[in-house]
Amino acid sequence: MPELPEVETTVRGLRPVLKGAQIVRLLLRRADLRRPFPADIGQRLTGAVVTGLGRRAKYGLIDTDRGDTMIFHLGMSGRWRVDPSETLPHDHLVLTTASGRTLALNDPRRFGSVDLIETATIDRYAPFIAMGPEPLGSAFTADYLGTALAGRAAPIKAMLLDQRIVGGLGNIYVCEALHMAGIAPSLAAGQIATTRLRRLVESIRIVLAAAIEAGGSTLRDYARPDGELGYFSKQWLVYGREGEPCSCGALVERQPEGGRSTFWCRKCQR
Repeated sequence: MPELPEVETTVRGLRPVLKGAQIVRLLLRRADLRRPFPADIGQRLTGAVVTGLGRRAKYGLIDTDRGDTMIFHLGMSGRWRVDPSETLPHDHLVLTTASGRTLALNDPRRFGSVDLIETATIDRYAPFIAMGPEPLGSAFTADYLGTALAGRAAPIKAMLLDQRIVGGLGNIYVCEALHMAGIAPSLAAGQIATTRLRRLVESIRIVLAAAIEAGGSTLRDYARPDGELGYFSKQWLVYGREGEPCSCGALVERQPEGGRSTFWCRKCQR
């Protein structure tokens, strides 16, 4: 699933194409993804000028001069294709700008979503209401994390994946950040000292920044809007490396957890 770095990479790839551009055509090639497209999305966006692009957690934001924001989620396999040479079967939403640029939202599994809301009400958008701070934002600090985790017996990994604690973290980057911070994923969240939380916050920021710089990680169908594949997977220290040596010499372990796995080093992480 595309995580925060992949969405940030996507937004950065769309920005030079869409910012300041007028949308002259919006074509829906099916009625829905995970849920139906907004019924009036074509009417509200045709003729609109894109005033800015941003991201909240794993959601991309496209603002327009009509006071509307299109919010997209890439689901499991979604990606935007810029100026495609042909229309593919899973290009479900296609935008055309006044300058002749084309952007296609491709989602083979259709677990993504597109919503259109008034920009002024974005804080009341249902997924954002109870969402925690951005992990790259100034509000995400060791003091905040200590308060949010106080008294919590749940494992620190589970708490970091809880979008109410911090918005946008996913399995890959939590595994990598916990390894960098030297914290065992199963450690009770409320028992972690402030000094270790500072290191954890720093590690989360470093891992996410490096992943964004690398264009994200290539998993299944994810690619950047220009079609290039992210290469942060080449920098993984533990994720996906079960049985391989950690930098300390011990072997990386994997703990299955339902539909996902935790990768960690027993020697480095305590």
